[in-house]
Amino acid sequence: MFTRVFLNKKEEEELKQGFPWVFDNEISHVKFDSEGTVKQTSLADSLVEDGSVVEVFANAGGFLGTGVINKKSKITVRMIGSEHADQIMADPQAFYTQKILSAFELRKLHYKESDSYRLIYGEADFIPGLIVERYVDVNKNVYLVVQFSTLSSEVFRKEIMHALRKIIKPYGVYEKSDAPGREKEGLSLRSCWDGEVRDEKITICENDVLIEVDLANGQKTGYFLDQKDNRRYVGSLCKGKRVLDTFTHTGAFGLNAVKGGAKEVISVDISPEAVELVNKNISLNKAEGKMKAVCADVFDLLKEYEKSGEKFDLIVLDPPAFTKTAKNIEKAYGGYKEINLRAMRLLNPNGILVTCSCSYFFDSEHFYGMVMKAAEDSKKRVQVLAKFGAGPDHPVLLGYPKSEYLKCAVCRVN
Repeated sequence: MFTRVFLNKKEEEELKQGFPWVFDNEISHVKFDSEGTVKQTSLADSLVEDGSVVEVFANAGGFLGTGVINKKSKITVRMIGSEHADQIMADPQAFYTQKILSAFELRKLHYKESDSYRLIYGEADFIPGLIVERYVDVNKNVYLVVQFSTLSSEVFRKEIMHALRKIIKPYGVYEKSDAPGREKEGLSLRSCWDGEVRDEKITICENDVLIEVDLANGQKTGYFLDQKDNRRYVGSLCKGKRVLDTFTHTGAFGLNAVKGGAKEVISVDISPEAVELVNKNISLNKAEGKMKAVCADVFDLLKEYEKSGEKFDLIVLDPPAFTKTAKNIEKAYGGYKEINLRAMRLLNPNGILVTCSCSYFFDSEHFYGMVMKAAEDSKKRVQVLAKFGAGPDHPVLLGYPKSEYLKCAVCRVN
């Protein structure tokens, strides 16, 4: 018998709608087999081991699905399927192979073989805690960067890696399981090649722009693939324009601007390593005459540009998440508002502001409210021309709002 986890009364509604987590304070009691006898205890007193597959039930007894338990985490059960546990565990290899194949077939609807994209997007692809990026270099070699961030994915690591190799047939697999959240799950950090060692730095082609990606040392899983379509759109607006690309990371927005015919691009990042990479990417695309990289704090640089009277026709604000928790929203609001307000002042009449937030907690209501207040305080009128999110390789799972995190607004500032 698989351990059964019963929720408190009226706690099942979110799970029925597709939410994939059960928090510790939502659990009423646990039933488990102890030496042939079914025992009922509180979660704290249960003998169920972390990493065990469990079945989740409503308080009244209705079956809700199967998950993996981890008492070390506030998110105590992560749901892995709507099937009963015995069906899943009869052949876990087939179960995960089907999940990965389903995700791959979805991406094939939108992307070519030569495209780089996110192959597995955690809970939104029904594999909690697993991120897989599929990169294709200019030599048509396929690389996977794999990140296991939860115990629920780690316990099925063997099945997942086998399925990825079988379906994708990668040239190289780099595991980058180094997210701090692993430690909260009771897991050690791991970052290394899985199998044959390959070159950690590769060159991919995105929107006909060459980008060097550092699989081992790049931020998160190497590169931010979620803005690919947005970068192409922004590039189409740049002909003849002077462009400021901030928090640039790899220079991707700036290089798309050059591709779109910008007359001058300044790409800014506070990290010397990022600026070094931007300069490599400028050289790869023979963009030295039109684009330059600047190492500076964006907040300070925007102030300096305002004082010196610099003007731009298009400005990109694509900062890292200013908050990763709900309690820091107010502080984040101040940071987002400051850079947006200053950017609006730096734009020529009818200039274009591309402003983004990748923080789920700073939701659309906060984000567009912030843009409106920045416009008010800078005495500007703003027209929102387009609203974008992440690409189709980042599907939004209904019932799981965290899967919809990216806001990208293209605005005209009068």
